Amino acid sequence: MSVRLIAVDMDGTFLRDNKSYDNPRFARQYVQMQTQGIRFVVASGNQYYQLRSFFPDIHAEIAFVAENGACVINQQQPLFVAELPRQQWEQCLAILDRYEFIKTVICGFHSAYIRRPFDEAFFQHMSRFYHHLQVIDNICEIKDTVYKFALNIDDHHFESFMQHISDEMAGMLTPVSSGHGSADLMIPGIHKANGIGILQDLWGISDEETVAFGDGGNDHEMLDKAGWGFVMANAADIMRTPGRLAAGHNNQDGVLDMIDNILLSRAPFNK
Repeated sequence: MSVRLIAVDMDGTFLRDNKSYDNPRFARQYVQMQTQGIRFVVASGNQYYQLRSFFPDIHAEIAFVAENGACVINQQQPLFVAELPRQQWEQCLAILDRYEFIKTVICGFHSAYIRRPFDEAFFQHMSRFYHHLQVIDNICEIKDTVYKFALNIDDHHFESFMQHISDEMAGMLTPVSSGHGSADLMIPGIHKANGIGILQDLWGISDEETVAFGDGGNDHEMLDKAGWGFVMANAADIMRTPGRLAAGHNNQDGVLDMIDNILLSRAPFNK
């Protein structure tokens, strides 16, 4: 069966560690994907406004599964936006505020929010991932659809926090590691695979016609859903489960190499 959808995680997957990729090479590949009727989807934990900045020439044409599936946008039109009831997200935020070793970003559809007082270094770091990021004094200022929390967690507390916060949230939110001391608290059932499924239904594409690339814990569901789930060479060993395939290193353009194989019907796509 032919490939009709290619979904890529960004950090540690499509992007090199310096947040770049071979733009001219991908531009040539994108033209070939259009010719062959292959859809290209960006699937990341990052904000839509940040993700589209990597594709200035084509962002209006392609689809994005942003915020780990909480926001699905196709050709600049929102197809799905998850929502936490205000009372619920305020309750979750109160729980998070008990932990002194985490820093929290409140993530909404129109913007993300950091409260004063805040650490300037943290703000600058998160600005790389949230191009719409506001500083507020009080959560009463938020008039937005909130759908997740992005957390930066002290390395010494990461594992124990991830174990305990799941119990404390009591099913309201699910913790998902996004690598490098970061985690998202997501609405249960909201993940990248859910977003990919929305696009598959729109376009009439099956799992067997879908290829996905990822490297981190927030890619598990997407890699398992895709008929062709590729784990990057730079990914942790825990990502290499039975049934998953191997792609090259993100710093060596492993995704682009595999896209060439798809376009030219080379192994493993020559069956």
